Amino acid sequence: MKIILDCDPGHDDALAIMLALASPELEVLGITVTYGNVGLENTLNNALKIRELCGSSVPIYAGVPLPMIAERISAEFVHGRSGLDGPVLPEPTRGAETTRAVDFIIETVMQHPNEVTICPVGPMTNLALAMRLEPKIVPLIQQIVLMGGSTGLGNWSPAAEFNILCDPHAAKIVFDSPVPTTMFGLNVTHQALALPQHIQAICQNGNKTSLVAAELLEFFKLAYQKRYGYAGPALHDPCVIAYLLRPDLFKLEYLHVDVDCALTPSFGRTVVDVYQVTKHQANTHVALEVDADAYFALIAERLAQLP
Repeated sequence: MKIILDCDPGHDDALAIMLALASPELEVLGITVTYGNVGLENTLNNALKIRELCGSSVPIYAGVPLPMIAERISAEFVHGRSGLDGPVLPEPTRGAETTRAVDFIIETVMQHPNEVTICPVGPMTNLALAMRLEPKIVPLIQQIVLMGGSTGLGNWSPAAEFNILCDPHAAKIVFDSPVPTTMFGLNVTHQALALPQHIQAICQNGNKTSLVAAELLEFFKLAYQKRYGYAGPALHDPCVIAYLLRPDLFKLEYLHVDVDCALTPSFGRTVVDVYQVTKHQANTHVALEVDADAYFALIAERLAQLP
């Protein structure tokens, strides 16, 4: 399966990159980077460091640094000033490509019509702009599998999840498109908590990448303990990659999803018609449940394959 991973590393983004690069079923055509958890300069540097750690040569492309309309927000509270605080990561020996992320998305979809799965696990500005700049790609995208939103409460406002709140207008473009879309929101990713036994299983691999992953999770859990009282961090973004590898780990329903772009307390909320009361046509496969233990077993198994 050919994929483009669009991310804003970020601790859980880093694990998503690792899982994708460790999975031979996936052909990672490129990693596109956006602002989000921290500014673009840091998220791009973090993606380069994780690629270096994994011993990969997958190309990385810098995306846009700001949302389409909204003011930029960031999540240093969760991820630290660098966006990947915790372990010491290797310095990159290779930089990003000169092609812009939006152009790479357009060119790649045109070169591989109906073959590319796009995986946004951060703000969806890169993808939305690609759709706007070259509408011809929209019917040529095989599917979009994303992390963002929720069927219920938010985590950055009472109503909105962080990735969607970063750029609600971009998210609305994506959800309103006819591309087959699957959503992994907080309602399911908060079931995927990296508990001590899961982190220990990753540690037991003993390879460098697994040990760094465990250190990332140990730092990441501090914010979840403080805000939610959780015993471990919610490992959001790798759900997207795990679904591509093992869809049987998740329960989904086909529902209608809209994004609230009005400047109200619900700005950025994904309005998911769980009970199908609006009678609007369903447009998104929404993940509702995950087998968390099997999910973390998959992650531990795959990370063992990396350096």
